[in-house]
Amino acid sequence: MSKVLLLTLACCLIHVIAGAYHIIGGEIFYATIGYNNSSGAYRYLITLKLYRDADFTCGDRQGCLDHFENPVPINIYTASGTRALPPILLYIQEIQPMNDTLKNPCLSPQTQHLEVAFYRDTIELEPRYGGYYVAYQRCCRGEKLTNIYSSEQEGSTFYTVIPGTESRPNNNSAYFNKDVAIVICADFAFRYDYAAFDPDGDSLTYSLCSALTGGTARNESNATTPPPYDDFVSYIPPYSGENPMGGSPVIAIDKRGLLTGTPTRPGKFVVSVCVNEFDRRTKQFIGSHHKDILLTVYSCKADVRANVPDVINNCVDSVDLRVPIPNFSNAGFTSTYYWTFSDGTDTITREKTVFFHEFPDTGQYTVKLVLNRGLPCVDSSTGIINNYPGLRAGFTVSGLCREQPVQLRDTSTYVYGEITNRYWDLGMPGITAGTPEVNIRYPLGGIYTITLTVDTDKGCSKQATHNLRLFEVNPFAGNDTILARGQPLPLHARGGDFYEWQPAIGLSNNSIPDPIVNWNEDIQYILKVSIAEGCLAYDTINIKYYLGPDIYVPNAFSPNGDGMNDRFRFIPVGIVSYEFFRIYNRWGQEIYSSVDFRNGWDGTIKGRPAPVDTYTWILRGKDLQGQVVLRKGTVTLVR
Repeated sequence: MSKVLLLTLACCLIHVIAGAYHIIGGEIFYATIGYNNSSGAYRYLITLKLYRDADFTCGDRQGCLDHFENPVPINIYTASGTRALPPILLYIQEIQPMNDTLKNPCLSPQTQHLEVAFYRDTIELEPRYGGYYVAYQRCCRGEKLTNIYSSEQEGSTFYTVIPGTESRPNNNSAYFNKDVAIVICADFAFRYDYAAFDPDGDSLTYSLCSALTGGTARNESNATTPPPYDDFVSYIPPYSGENPMGGSPVIAIDKRGLLTGTPTRPGKFVVSVCVNEFDRRTKQFIGSHHKDILLTVYSCKADVRANVPDVINNCVDSVDLRVPIPNFSNAGFTSTYYWTFSDGTDTITREKTVFFHEFPDTGQYTVKLVLNRGLPCVDSSTGIINNYPGLRAGFTVSGLCREQPVQLRDTSTYVYGEITNRYWDLGMPGITAGTPEVNIRYPLGGIYTITLTVDTDKGCSKQATHNLRLFEVNPFAGNDTILARGQPLPLHARGGDFYEWQPAIGLSNNSIPDPIVNWNEDIQYILKVSIAEGCLAYDTINIKYYLGPDIYVPNAFSPNGDGMNDRFRFIPVGIVSYEFFRIYNRWGQEIYSSVDFRNGWDGTIKGRPAPVDTYTWILRGKDLQGQVVLRKGTVTLVR
């Protein structure tokens, strides 16, 4: 028994709107498979066939489908248009691919990839006068169809009529049993057997007819429109159901179901074929059946051209005399390629791939490619082959450290010729060279891509590339410092893996990054920092000693921008912390406050130059013993 859902659920499914422009054709038919004596109903097998373009993809288009829906609803009505059963969901039982490729040596190859899905289920219906309509309706057809307006919003209706008691309720409908994809070329005649099959052996007649839209609303999805079904798609003139593709001659179907014509315009065309079924004995009309299919017409004309490179240089690094020859020909699907060489050999290939030919020796040869020899679409192309292999490009690199010499040495070799030119790209803008050896210093560490290009007297050119990683050491010994005599100083060096201080006097250990200085005289320490890769660099720190703890403050400064005595600042000796350092004008107004003894006052008040005058300062801090140190004084600003 068929899968019948509750009406409320079915209605919810039916009215889901989705712009599913993906179905390109279909048909629905039935077969009588039994009779239920207890109910007096016939059992019918319902088959729905839907077609789609297997190459079609939706991308990010909302509401689009690029697959078959599963399941799909069908609706059953009486001849008067009343619903006979709740909506029925049909499930896919089988999907078959339909592929065809134009196999012609003189035409550009075209391929058609389609799929057909078979939906099947059984239903039981009591025979009645006028019979039943079984219908599937859905939006939408394919995109940008040539013969239909707004095809993305144009639906489809596929239906079949089960005869009533006045005819033959146990009939088996005719259907189209050939499912193939065909490649149709513009301006070329085609023939396609569109004949249907009738299990009862009834007489069949054929005609081109108008395709049905999916209900009364052009954008309706799963429609539930009752019969009669006479709402057609909107054809673009001059196209119609009887003239769906145009052409010269126009497409037509004969009494045997043979579809013929010569289309003249590339595009996608909806074609609908109707078949009328008559009882062969009584001549009584039984029913009409139709099928929609999308026929695509391609521009298959090809400018068939043979094409091999004008010059081929065999520059492989080995001494292999076998030369790869690219084939850039514009050819048909089954074209043949006839190769002749000046070494006296020839051969035929059937695929447009790189062709390898082995020559007996080095030298210059000619090659000729004849495309489709012996056919009307013949063409040829010639080229020169310089067969001088054995070019190997390469170079060595020595040096790993920034600002130390890096040596590059060309090691390229050429067996059957001479290297005539070198070009070094040294990985820095505007820095090149053309000598076999290059010595260069790089200002920064990092990775530099170095490329060497070599040219030869035989027309060969080859590159070698090396990513050079340069290491750099950035040592830091510390800031210059002023100390009170007898005051120890811990050093904190950084920047590498290994450390050495010179001189070693006054240091607790001169081979570690953080020794303790115990000294009483001015001294400069030189720090050498190195890393595991062998790179090294130097830095210095100067230490001055004063009697202290104390604070040394100058009595004048000149902020005139000459770089000498431009800031007023104090020099602490043995002072470990600062509470404040303030400066006042002659009226007692505070104009500066900071404890940053390295920068000090720049001689401005609120961003403007302070006037030449004498100013009062006051400073307070603590020395090494924790004693408060308070100093006051004046400073004269001169310019």
